[in-house]
Amino acid sequence: MNVIGVNGLILHCLQSGRFPRPPRDCLPLNFSLADHQEGCWTLLKKAGRKVRAPARTRSSTSRTCEQSSTQDVTGGFAPGPGTTATAVRQRSQAATTHTRRKVNVLQAFEQKQKTMQKMLEEDREGWRAAAQIKQLSVKKQPERPNAEIPDQQKSPKEKKSNKLFPDSALFKVWGENLPEDVQTEAQSLYMKYGYNAYLSDRLPLDRALPDTRDKRCLKKIYPKDLPSLAVVLIYLNEALSVIKRALRSIIDRTSKNLLKEIILVDDNSSNDDLKEDLDAYIKTIQQQNPSLQIARVRHSEQRGLAHARASGWEAATADVVAILDAHIEVNELWAEPLLTQIKGDRTVVTSPVFDKVNFDNLKVNKYQAAAHGFDWALWCMYEGFSDGYNKLKDASLPGKSPSVMGIVVADRKYLGEIGVIDKGMKVYGGENVELGIRVWTCGGSIEVVPCSRIAHIERAHKPYMPNLRQVMKRNALRVAEIWMDEYKHNINMAWNLPFENHGIDIGDVSERKKLRETLKCRPFKWYLENVYPKLDPWDNIVAYGGLKNLDADMCLDQGPVPGNTPIAYNCHFYGPQFTYYHSNGELYIGGSKSHKYNANRCVTDSGRKEPGLYNCKEAIQKGMAIYWDFTQGKEMKNKDSKKCLEIANGKLLIRECSGQRWEIQNIAKPF
Repeated sequence: MNVIGVNGLILHCLQSGRFPRPPRDCLPLNFSLADHQEGCWTLLKKAGRKVRAPARTRSSTSRTCEQSSTQDVTGGFAPGPGTTATAVRQRSQAATTHTRRKVNVLQAFEQKQKTMQKMLEEDREGWRAAAQIKQLSVKKQPERPNAEIPDQQKSPKEKKSNKLFPDSALFKVWGENLPEDVQTEAQSLYMKYGYNAYLSDRLPLDRALPDTRDKRCLKKIYPKDLPSLAVVLIYLNEALSVIKRALRSIIDRTSKNLLKEIILVDDNSSNDDLKEDLDAYIKTIQQQNPSLQIARVRHSEQRGLAHARASGWEAATADVVAILDAHIEVNELWAEPLLTQIKGDRTVVTSPVFDKVNFDNLKVNKYQAAAHGFDWALWCMYEGFSDGYNKLKDASLPGKSPSVMGIVVADRKYLGEIGVIDKGMKVYGGENVELGIRVWTCGGSIEVVPCSRIAHIERAHKPYMPNLRQVMKRNALRVAEIWMDEYKHNINMAWNLPFENHGIDIGDVSERKKLRETLKCRPFKWYLENVYPKLDPWDNIVAYGGLKNLDADMCLDQGPVPGNTPIAYNCHFYGPQFTYYHSNGELYIGGSKSHKYNANRCVTDSGRKEPGLYNCKEAIQKGMAIYWDFTQGKEMKNKDSKKCLEIANGKLLIRECSGQRWEIQNIAKPF
């Protein structure tokens, strides 16, 4: 007999969506078909399915077999309290000695969460056999899978489902042949959270992660007297299963002698399950880990991620504070490498390496260790470590970084001494760059530590604010006003704002400027020269913004990309029309690169009727004319060919000058 056990029947029930006879010879010993049908009916009602109860269960004394909608702390799925099984107990009393162990298992079926979990663990082999022919997406797994999460498969006999959301990013890779009701639920949750919360709800809380560390990390030995650690998780309307998985990973993969406390900061979430349900889960964790302190901080109104991080720091008491997003899973031995660096120098602010968790199938992808940089709009980005670091040829060593990407691990008192996080930053964006500049210019340093790994879900969208540009622009201007001295106008140029009087309220900056003065921080020019020399200072930009032909009432536009032909187009003054005119006569279209290692594209006169748009250095090598004479409100004349950039019948041309006038939006310097 092929006995798959009670959990196999739960799988069969949930996947079939009804209570038919299970596969032949798969009923566990002393468990009848009636028992199976009745248990299925209860499970399906618990899951919100519309089914008629079998005759036996329509009486007032129906038996129940509830499966909780939440996972227990070990990553399995347990029934709720109050489960009974009269028929099972009767059969159990008549069982032989040979079947006594399985009778005990079935008796335990009526017990509460802990006992049922043991049953599920005993039947794992049966689960694996059943799972090979069933869809992952319509069950909750009681065992931890590998990091590779299989795509859904459909039985050859079943009719394929139509794709209800063919244009959704969620279903580009994941979700082949899902039933339509499942697609609808998954899409709804995806739009709400920005990742596959449907799949997350069906993955074990303690799922295994691939070890993405450099092999040399495995040989490192860390001090025993490391400082204590407080972990702060910040969130706003996060999926409950994602927060649970973050908590589970922190508890399971952080040494108990290091982890003093976990602090959850809720930035005024509205999701109901982040209240009582999360409270209940935390209570369970505390009962299992009595020495671990778990604190909750709830904002009465939404204050933004920067403020939430500061709230977490204020609640912490441990030597070191790790401020993390809630949509993460820490990997094995993640804390020791960070704490070791801080123990060696309390002014070092550290960051782990983030491995990417796909938003759709939740698979983990290894990311190479890299420095955390930013452009002049203050959007963050990855870039290589310094040449000096690369010469060491040891990818297990910490590397210096100009900034942090958002996850921060630092000496708690030191972070307080330098001003923690700027609470004047709103919602999201820029606060990480502000912290990086402040740490470096005020006497500290930032390191990315490759032997510390955290898996981080990269959302497809930010559900709390789909368009972050306006708040990001505002935060960038605030950082510039406080920290960037004469380079603050580069932020205006990056966002195509007037050079002076941008007109955006950045809040009161007097206290942060006073902090900078009190800490005797270095000027931003020092930061550019010594910490971030890769960032182009943009010293020779004299005018920027949309370049409009006053006679044709059209603007210069970069045209199709990829492509090398600029065009005339109706003026809209967005990215494709961002023009930068330099003191040497170079004219860029489509933006100006923030870093010295990136090439810009220059408008060229290559001897044809139409202008070209080419890499500036390549254009020079090919003998193209890239330098232009321009005065505001007058013609745009090439210095070499003496021909002008003009518009005729809506077409951009290079031709003999007829006196057409051009005007650029913003002037940075006289020219």
